[in-house]
Amino acid sequence: MTGIFYVIPAGLLILTLILLSMSPEKPQPFLDANKKGIAGSISEKTFVEINGVRQGMFIRGKSTNNPVVLFVHGGPGMPEYFLAEKYMAKFEEEFTVCYWEQRGSGLSYLSGNACESVTTEQLIADVITVTNHLRERFGQEKIYLMAHSWGTFLGIQAAERAPELYHAYIGVAQVSQQQESEKMAYQYMLSQYKANGNHAKLRKMKDYSEYLENLPLRDEVMHDLGIGTMHDMRSVFTGIFLPVMQCRAYTLAEKINIWRGKAALNSMTDLRRQMNETDMICVVPKLETPVYFFSGAYDYTVSYILAESYFKQLQAPVKGFYLFRESAHSPIFEEPEKAVRIMLEDVLIGKSSLGDIK
Repeated sequence: MTGIFYVIPAGLLILTLILLSMSPEKPQPFLDANKKGIAGSISEKTFVEINGVRQGMFIRGKSTNNPVVLFVHGGPGMPEYFLAEKYMAKFEEEFTVCYWEQRGSGLSYLSGNACESVTTEQLIADVITVTNHLRERFGQEKIYLMAHSWGTFLGIQAAERAPELYHAYIGVAQVSQQQESEKMAYQYMLSQYKANGNHAKLRKMKDYSEYLENLPLRDEVMHDLGIGTMHDMRSVFTGIFLPVMQCRAYTLAEKINIWRGKAALNSMTDLRRQMNETDMICVVPKLETPVYFFSGAYDYTVSYILAESYFKQLQAPVKGFYLFRESAHSPIFEEPEKAVRIMLEDVLIGKSSLGDIK
């Protein structure tokens, strides 16, 4: 027995050293063919006081003269820079992208009871304040607002309240009637497991309501069926947990805070309840900016069918709905070339010629 007590601390020490070696703290710079930094590019992790709270963000782009995009991540409480680092290279060639980590999340983690100050109203106000920070920093009268999943619940309300700040709003996996979306997802998952004879999964699912309130089980079955984060992502552990821990732009403490923040914000049921119980057409029936929805054909995390229905009712000066046929919940990461093409050929010029619905 004595030997085991020596092995376990040694193993933990080795694991800690490995994680520290993968956590040098800074995002990679943009380099030319001679391995020198590209003039005019930006690749930084920075912290800014936003409405009284120190909040972190990554800002990346090959030229600071490019249009600025503020990316509002999903969750609640799940920063997505670790995915953006892998899949957003083409975006960063054409845009300066700010990956802001929301109050209480990741770089903006709040300890103790401070997370209780996180409300949807506060987060929407934060979106607008971050927008104004970026406008001032980069000398641009307007920027582009792109939001994903939970972030669309915040982003579209920010765009509605302050249209003068934005060239356009881009909703990726746009929330519309999330309670109905959860019901549709549950029935789809039941039908798939009945069809493939997976009685073990059926028994587990039937222990819960049609909203599948057991979040770990929800993630497990959605990824098992290819209707979760990405269509080809079958494991939360290998697809999300490991990439977070391997992301070299965070310190080890910041990586731990990603999971602490996610747990804290997910325990705040009011955030998820407000999103689930809101019919967005009642809250935002009209936008004064051009609006674009990007949806994955395999997305049951946020139903693209309901997003399409909302899109058809939403009033805006320019509208474009784009169905990504090889994607689930994250089309900008799953089909980035198509997303960039839409941004360049439609969004930047205020048109919707490539849209499936206009």
